[in-house]
Amino acid sequence: MNELQNQSTQNGGVQALEELKRNAEAVKNQARQILIEAEAEAVVAEFDNPAELLRAAKKVREAGYDRFECYSPFPIHGMDEAMGLRPSPLGYIVFTVGFCGFLFAIWLQWWTNVVDYPLVFSGKPYFSLPAFVPVMFELMVLTSAFTAIIGMFYLNKMPRFYHPMFHSDRFTAKATDDGFFIAIFMWDKKFNVKEIRAFFESIGGKNIEVVHRPIDDAEIEQLVSSQKMEVVK
Repeated sequence: MNELQNQSTQNGGVQALEELKRNAEAVKNQARQILIEAEAEAVVAEFDNPAELLRAAKKVREAGYDRFECYSPFPIHGMDEAMGLRPSPLGYIVFTVGFCGFLFAIWLQWWTNVVDYPLVFSGKPYFSLPAFVPVMFELMVLTSAFTAIIGMFYLNKMPRFYHPMFHSDRFTAKATDDGFFIAIFMWDKKFNVKEIRAFFESIGGKNIEVVHRPIDDAEIEQLVSSQKMEVVK
């Protein structure tokens, strides 16, 4: 009889211990979820093909989000319009700087040949425009080329050695191969993890992921301890 009671007590203790473990694990998962939402840098969803990505981009823009990005292994015709992107100003910048280089070449040759050190060559006038054309052309092309390269890097915010999407293993594995993604970033004025997740589900997004920096167990334990202290207080 005593053995049965002892066995029953042991079973009850084991069940209580298992229950405590489950509760502790649930608390940790809840703390992890809180940290993920607090540290979220973006919410990303995957789509099956370019057509779905194009339709989803239009819906994201119509929903009022303006800090989002679409990722595809290749350019998709009509994506700029779907995202509401303005034409790039790079062409105007290159034209302006190239024209300034053209004018500078004219001024430089005029100054050196007419003002600073005038010389007579075969009876030609000091300001001989046909002779200046090669330098005018070369300086215009040189300034335009450097402006195009530097301007492209600047407008694309490059080089960039860190990006929130680097934390997503699925994105880094598929974005340049066969994956089609939309990411809404934390600097969007409407950023809300739960709302964005529900929105992506409503427009057919799959493999929805909250992108965040790596969270270690020590941070989770610290958050759990702080919650326990608040409960005690």
